[in-house]
Amino acid sequence: MNKTRKNSFSRRTFLAATAACVAAPAIAQNQNSTQFESDISSTIRRNISSFRSLDWRPYFSDLKNGAVLVDITSRALHFWSEDESVYKLYPTSVPVSEELTRRGRTSIVRKVEGPSWRPTPSMKKRNPEWPDFVPPGPDNPMGTHALYLSWTFYRIHGTHDTRKIGRRSSNGCVGLYNEHISELYTLSKVGTQVLLI
Repeated sequence: MNKTRKNSFSRRTFLAATAACVAAPAIAQNQNSTQFESDISSTIRRNISSFRSLDWRPYFSDLKNGAVLVDITSRALHFWSEDESVYKLYPTSVPVSEELTRRGRTSIVRKVEGPSWRPTPSMKKRNPEWPDFVPPGPDNPMGTHALYLSWTFYRIHGTHDTRKIGRRSSNGCVGLYNEHISELYTLSKVGTQVLLI
């Protein structure tokens, strides 16, 4: 009987504590509800604008070979197929600083499944402890697929570190989840036009 009472008391205590924890934020919210609603509304607006569908026409004169638009600010990559039958929108990682960010027009010049990786000379200078070469595999920062751009050292590639997506976390490249880069790899071709804004 004591054991039953003890379990019952523990359960009651747990439920009361849980209710108190849930109620506390609600009380705090009521005290600052106007500011809270404004903050939430602002956050929702930012998130919606970040991942809204776009039309290709303001960015490209045509869709020859397909088109990729990378929006650094919203950390999103848009893809349109040449015949307009496919439109994709992916979250990305982007460069950690403006100094490492490149904007403008380029194109895909090479596609590699299972890429290897070598740090650029400037990366090696900043991080001398990094290895000179990383073969394909789970430790490779390029993930499972890479789309090489006409700009030296710039790529659109996957990542095994999914925490990087949606953040300023790269040394210049644009990163995608491995499943997304795999899909984009299939949809794009050498010659697909790319614009980073």
